Amino acid sequence: MNTAATLSLRDRWSLYLDLIRWDRPQGWLLLLWPTLMALWMAAGGFPGWHLLTVFTLGTILMRSAGCAVNDFADKDIDRHVERTAQRPLTSGRISVKEVVLIGVVLALVSFALVLTTNAYTVALSFGALAVTIVYPFTKRFFAMPQAVLGVAYAFGIPMAFTAVLNEIPPVVGWLLAGKLAWVIAYDTEYAMVDRNDDLKIGIRTSAITLGRFDVAGVMSLYAVCIACWWQAGQLTGMGWVYDLSLLVAAAQALYHYTLIKGRERLACFQAFRLNHWLGLTVWVGVVADLALRG
Repeated sequence: MNTAATLSLRDRWSLYLDLIRWDRPQGWLLLLWPTLMALWMAAGGFPGWHLLTVFTLGTILMRSAGCAVNDFADKDIDRHVERTAQRPLTSGRISVKEVVLIGVVLALVSFALVLTTNAYTVALSFGALAVTIVYPFTKRFFAMPQAVLGVAYAFGIPMAFTAVLNEIPPVVGWLLAGKLAWVIAYDTEYAMVDRNDDLKIGIRTSAITLGRFDVAGVMSLYAVCIACWWQAGQLTGMGWVYDLSLLVAAAQALYHYTLIKGRERLACFQAFRLNHWLGLTVWVGVVADLALRG
């Protein structure tokens, strides 16, 4: 019997929400905070309700579309991984056609939001979509697919600047480098959870590539992230409040070390889930610093 064909509308809707990880907001929060950092820096303060709405909703929608793309790409892999075996598509409770349709609809709605900005930002959105589609497949051949994920997750930063300034100033490079390092750090923590399963099925991840240097690699990447974001603050004239937020973020990263040093699955997963607080801390620092300056 086809399980997907016998579901009630309510059950199907519940599975759609599960597909886009609606009950796990950490994913879109990890994208949102650096994007809002960039938006506030570009605007020199509150960017206005229009851009705030476009980038907040766009982030949520594109992350949700990314989940659909990821599950489509990994449908034959996820059943071999303990943590993902019961995802809606892998378990057969919804169909491939439904997953593709959901992903397309979410991406189109997000694109409609971007269309309310400017041509430069719209052009960048195509790059963001392309990397989002490519990322899940890189796990089959690229030694560190988390770097590709970092590129996908970082597109909101230049798009924020082009939406406000219609240009990409040098500070964007530092924000991007910091975001890339942060994504690889926290997604390596995530990959440490599935390392044994991934080794069995031949999936490539940064946790496997780094091997016994995984913990040292994660902590080094956190340090690079903080250093790059500090330099971004220097270029945009940020003051002591922003610097303080970076110190608090660094302290959070040090706490992650206590969680991941033993390489225990649940502790590594907890470290990953806590990362959105690090991003929130730095965004609050940007907002507060700019508000005091004004």
